[in-house]
Amino acid sequence: MQYTTQMDAARKGIITKEMESAAKKEQMDVRELMTLMAKGQVIIPCNKKHTSLEPNAIGSMLRTKINVNLGISRDCKDMDMEIEKVNNAVKMGAESIMDLSSYGDTRTFRRRLTKECPAIIGTVPIYDAVVYYHKPLKEITSRQWLDIVRMHAEDGVDFMTIHCGINKETAGKFKRNKRLTNIVSRGGSIIFAWMEMTGQENPFYEHYDEILDICREYDITMSLGDACRPGCIQDASDISQIEELITLGELTKRAWEKDVQVMVEGPGHMPLDQIEANMKIQQTLCQGAPFYVLGPLVTDIAPGYDHITAAIGGAIAATYGASFLCYVTPAEHLRLPNLEDVKEGIIASRIAAHAADIAKGVKGAADWDNKMSTARKKLDWEEMFRLCLDPEKAGRYRAEAKPEKEDTCSMCGNFCAVRNMNRILEGEIVSIYDE
Repeated sequence: MQYTTQMDAARKGIITKEMESAAKKEQMDVRELMTLMAKGQVIIPCNKKHTSLEPNAIGSMLRTKINVNLGISRDCKDMDMEIEKVNNAVKMGAESIMDLSSYGDTRTFRRRLTKECPAIIGTVPIYDAVVYYHKPLKEITSRQWLDIVRMHAEDGVDFMTIHCGINKETAGKFKRNKRLTNIVSRGGSIIFAWMEMTGQENPFYEHYDEILDICREYDITMSLGDACRPGCIQDASDISQIEELITLGELTKRAWEKDVQVMVEGPGHMPLDQIEANMKIQQTLCQGAPFYVLGPLVTDIAPGYDHITAAIGGAIAATYGASFLCYVTPAEHLRLPNLEDVKEGIIASRIAAHAADIAKGVKGAADWDNKMSTARKKLDWEEMFRLCLDPEKAGRYRAEAKPEKEDTCSMCGNFCAVRNMNRILEGEIVSIYDE
């Protein structure tokens, strides 16, 4: 090949088939996309070994993409059930699946994903190391942490979350600046604990160049993990979060020097009024590298409804610069999501993503809404169902309360403003009570 990674190709002016496919989806000239990729402002996560992948581009000026977290755990070991969730998520429009498996035969599940799934596949190698080596955390060596990264690369994953921003220096500042909820990132808490018990530097930070070499070899996107993301609104935008983000900005530049694609992970829990500023700070410190956010969740009091708190924050975040939303389900903070939870989380996240795309003027975004509005004006119920995010639910709701007259709904009946305006503007007589 004439290039190593998609970023390398873009910098050499080579248009890849992945660029062509992604540009077509974005209704964008492929050379414009290539220019943004050369700058690091757009990425196409695509491991060379993920042959079933249908590529998608991620960047703040493109359609906002969503990621769905799934995976097997000690309390939910059914691999086939997780695969069913994966397939449903893809059908519902998720562009990415992140395998967070933390129990059992994780490699078989991961390889099945990269063999069968057309969505972008991401993983967190630090979880898998604990499962794979099956020994006390402090006995895992630096070399073993890195070997797991290579294993995931060989298995075909398109991006990996690597918690390399929390080094000895940032960990020291975290301990000096107390938080309400400490570190809530699973990967961040694991590597922090390992550093505390061994007294060693974070191996992902210390051997960062070696990790970049692996990413370059397979064309894996580096997803710079936010170990210090805030776990409650009280901790948002604190010293630990911002200090780590500064480090991630430095690591972004080092990745680009090796033509490795990068995205940066962000909050977390955050009050509404801080979201825009956080997006702008990230864009400045990381020079426009795509921002991948969990939520942000804008309040801490809604267990069972955190897909809503995350959708509110996600819409604002994407409007002001985030390009990739990690979905949150109603089960967040409570349990592993079931099939219905996954659906609710995806729908909420897609609403947030689409609302942001309209706000930031993404090409073609509002066309969908205009088609829906036209169908509503015509009282064309079947077209409305076809256009909506969840046709099954919309159709079921109407069927459960069938109106007396087909051109109304059970809420308005003869008082339907749309029907009456259509009639009066066509010169008909409107007599609501006589009908």
